[in-house]
Amino acid sequence: MTDLFTLDLFASRAAEVSVVRAPVSRLVVDVERFAEDDKEPMAARGMGALYEVTSSLSPLRRSLSMAERATLMQDWYRPHHARLENAVTSAVESFGRCLVIDCHSFPSKPLPYEFWDASRPRPDICIGTDGRHTSAAVTTAFTDAFLGTGWSVSVNEPFSGALVPASRYGWDLRVGAVMIEVNRRLYLNEADGTPALGFNDTATRVNACCRQALASLPSFHLK
Repeated sequence: MTDLFTLDLFASRAAEVSVVRAPVSRLVVDVERFAEDDKEPMAARGMGALYEVTSSLSPLRRSLSMAERATLMQDWYRPHHARLENAVTSAVESFGRCLVIDCHSFPSKPLPYEFWDASRPRPDICIGTDGRHTSAAVTTAFTDAFLGTGWSVSVNEPFSGALVPASRYGWDLRVGAVMIEVNRRLYLNEADGTPALGFNDTATRVNACCRQALASLPSFHLK
C-alpha cells in the first residue's frame, strides 16, 4: 500500500514546484480520502480516511474510539489539507490558476481490496482525472507525453480521480488536477521495497514527461 520513493520519483528534479507531501503512511491516515465516511466510497470496504482493514481486507487495528479518530484527523489529516489549501491559494493568487499533480504508485499485481480483474494486464502509467477539474486538454497532454516515451497508459484504470482542495472542489475551475500513478515494476524491487537498478532513469523519464505535458499547455509553462 506504500508509495515508496515517490517524492524522489516525481519531485527531486522539480525545485520550482510546490510540493505538499503526505505526512504519514495511509495506514495511519489516508489524507486522499474524503474526511466524512458518507462521502467516501471506499469507506464501505473499511478504507475511509482511517483504515479498518489492510490491503488483504483483514483487520488492521482494533476499533478506534471517536476521540481517537478525532485526534488522528486533527494531528495528520487537517494539517496536510491546510498545507495543500495554502499552496493552491498561493498559486492562484500569483498566477491566476493552479494545476495539482497528484503523484502515486501502484503494484504490478492487483491487491485483494482492488476492483480489478487479475487476468487483465496493468498499464505502466495510470492517469487519473476528475470530471470537473481535469480538462480534456490536460488528460491528452499527460497521456500523450507518457505514451511518447514508450510506456503503456490507461486513463482512470486501475485507479481514478485526482486530488482537489475541499474548499475549491466542484466550483473553482481555476484549479486543475490530474493524478499520475506509476507502476512499481518500472522503478522498484517489489519483493523488498528497494529502488530498482534503473530508478534514476525512470525518475528522469517521469519528470521529463510531466514537463512535456505542462509545456504543451499554454497556461502551465514551467521556467
